[in-house]
Amino acid sequence: MSEKRSLSFWQMWNLSFGFLGVQIAYALQSANISRIFATLGADPHTLSFFWILPPLMGMIVQPLIGKYSDRTWCKMGRRKPYLLVGAIIAVLVMVFLPNAGSINFSARVFLGLNAAMWFGLFSLIFLDTSINIAMQPFKMMVGDMVGEEQKTEAYSIQSFLCNAGSLFGYLFPIFFTWIGIANEAPEGVIPDSVKVSFYVGAAILILCVLYTFFKVKEMPPKEYAEFHGIEKKDVISSEAEGVVEKSHDDGLFRLLVKAPATFWTVGLVQFFCWAAFLYMWTYSNGMLAANCWGIDPAAEGATASSAYQAAGNWVGVVFAVQAVGSILWAMVLPRFKSVKLAYVVSLLIGAAGFISLFFIHDRYLAAAAYFLVGAAWAAMLALPFTLLTNSLEGNPHMGSYLGLFNCTICLPQIVAAATGGLVLSLVGGKQPMMLVMAGIYLVVGAACVGLIKVRKQS
Repeated sequence: MSEKRSLSFWQMWNLSFGFLGVQIAYALQSANISRIFATLGADPHTLSFFWILPPLMGMIVQPLIGKYSDRTWCKMGRRKPYLLVGAIIAVLVMVFLPNAGSINFSARVFLGLNAAMWFGLFSLIFLDTSINIAMQPFKMMVGDMVGEEQKTEAYSIQSFLCNAGSLFGYLFPIFFTWIGIANEAPEGVIPDSVKVSFYVGAAILILCVLYTFFKVKEMPPKEYAEFHGIEKKDVISSEAEGVVEKSHDDGLFRLLVKAPATFWTVGLVQFFCWAAFLYMWTYSNGMLAANCWGIDPAAEGATASSAYQAAGNWVGVVFAVQAVGSILWAMVLPRFKSVKLAYVVSLLIGAAGFISLFFIHDRYLAAAAYFLVGAAWAAMLALPFTLLTNSLEGNPHMGSYLGLFNCTICLPQIVAAATGGLVLSLVGGKQPMMLVMAGIYLVVGAACVGLIKVRKQS
């Protein structure tokens, strides 16, 4: 492999800056989807079903983006065309989604959903598909353009921008309520504070992505081949640029068969971690409404009450506190000598945060519990990719494997979403108990870390 060029801090910053806007969109979705569909009339026992769509679209889209962008070479770049298209679609959907309850639909119900919920459902499909299209190229561009000795720094910058975007997205609804935008609306209609949050988030998203798009110049094929030390036997001629990496025509299934053991063992830990966070995203609004505002979120008309909408705003606050906890804990993680030990400790701290929520009835103490949850989130954002990319060093299908690895994030969310209503029934319909279950899942995930084999550094 040839000697790597060194990138400045600002070059690495520009490489990931668009991720700030993408994460704002993702945070708005995570913090408000349950609130939106509950407002539109979804029953708490079926609420988790709406969360099947985001991970399902990610599991379909991200491996394909990885596979095809591995083979894409054009004047706009290799990964940049995908992030631009994804961002444009996301902006359009973010304008329409929060208006699902305001459009004059027929009141007809089909398969248990009213017309507004069907509109919101299809909007959610397009939103998460577009976010996934825009998100994946940022991870891949770091792999393409940053040398091994700088990757930790580059991914740290990306992690910082990810959490900063989360802070903005989570806090937008309560901020706009504070400056006087209405946080209440007629039953079945999304409050203006949420609508404006999505509009502003869409504007920031496209501006951030355009910044990266115009500031970053991806390597042409010849330079890419030299940068990664690809031998002549591993390249083919291209009329436009000279050389591109050979694809070997390995299908995604064949790549899965040849995946290193680390792919699967880390994936097992991922299963329990992401199932836990799916419960957090789905049931935090109902948990806060029940424990801290003293209302039954399943009661008729509860979702139109000021108390429920206030709890919805506080979801953004506690998620923002979680993001702050994640940022601070990310600074601690490099101090651990063992990646596996860091993983275990982080998940157990997050589990303590989740379980404590069952006993908390003060909104500020609840925020403190979410601060602990941030430790698990910091580990989940960084350590699985560290373990996986180390096991894939020198593999020509890095983009495809990163896309496939996203299935270990998406599949557990689908399973948790599909079974969420059943689990809620088993715990007596008490949404705070679903956060206890999330804590138990993190404990199991921590136990599974012992199965991961870490390659010794030479």
